[in-house]
Amino acid sequence: MRLSELAKGAAAVVEGVENVAAVDGIAKRLRDLGFVKGEPVRIVAQGPVGAEPLLVQIGYTRFALRRSEAARIRIVLEA
Repeated sequence: MRLSELAKGAAAVVEGVENVAAVDGIAKRLRDLGFVKGEPVRIVAQGPVGAEPLLVQIGYTRFALRRSEAARIRIVLEA
């Protein structure tokens, strides 16, 4: 599943970040920000127009991400 598909408030765990191109600066930056395997993540809020941007919480930190950026992050729902 992709982070961009996660319902607001649902708990998940990061499985990894996929590169869209051979050299993907955005994917690298997401990993640098803490989107790494095993980290808890959830969608806190969504923007009013097209549900973009997404307010994402990873650990204790919050980030605003575009849906295209969130689509690079693979997740697994918490049981």
